Amino acid sequence: MPVNSTLRSCRSPLVLLLAIALCELIAQSHASKSFEDVRCKCICPPYRNISGHIYNRNVSQKDCNCLHVVEPMPVPGHDVEAYCLLLCECKYEERSSNTIKVTIIIYLSVVGSLLLYMLFLLLVDPLIRKHDPYTQPLQNEEDTEDVRSQAEGVGGRGNTMLERVEGAQQRWKRQVQEQRKTVFDRHKMLS
Repeated sequence: MPVNSTLRSCRSPLVLLLAIALCELIAQSHASKSFEDVRCKCICPPYRNISGHIYNRNVSQKDCNCLHVVEPMPVPGHDVEAYCLLLCECKYEERSSNTIKVTIIIYLSVVGSLLLYMLFLLLVDPLIRKHDPYTQPLQNEEDTEDVRSQAEGVGGRGNTMLERVEGAQQRWKRQVQEQRKTVFDRHKMLS
C-alpha cells in the first residue's frame, strides 16, 4: 500500500504542472499574436559599396517586401527599385510560441517524472531487496566459495551496481550449467 500512495504523490506534481500549462495556453490563445510570432525577414546582399544586411520587422503578410521592411534604405532614391526588386529576398515567417511552450513543458514534465521515478527506485530498492533468512540460496557451496574468493580479489569493492549485475550474471550462468549437467545426468540414468 505505501507504494501506491508514493506513486500518487509523484503523479500529483505532474498533474499540477500540466494544469498550469493548460491554463497558460488558454490565456495565451485569447490574446493577440505577440510580435515574436510573425515577422518579415529580408536578406539583402552587398551592393556596390554597401555591405549586406538582414532586416527583421513586424509587418503584415501583404506588406512583406523590401520597401516596407528595409529602413533606413541604404541606397539613394533612383537605385531603390534595383536594390529591392533584384537583390533583396523577403520572406514572411510565422510561428506558434504556444506550441513551443507546450512542447517544452511536456518534455520537462517527462524528464522530471523520470527523475522522480529514479529517486523513488533508489529509495525503495533497499526496502524491496531485504534479505529473507528463511529462503535458501540456489547456489552450491562451491559457487559461494568462488564468489567469496572473487570478492576478496576485488578488494571489497563489490558495492557498485555494475559489479552486482556482473556477479548476478555469473551466478546465473553457473546455475544454468549445473541444471544442464543434472538434467543430462538424469537423462542418462533413465535411458
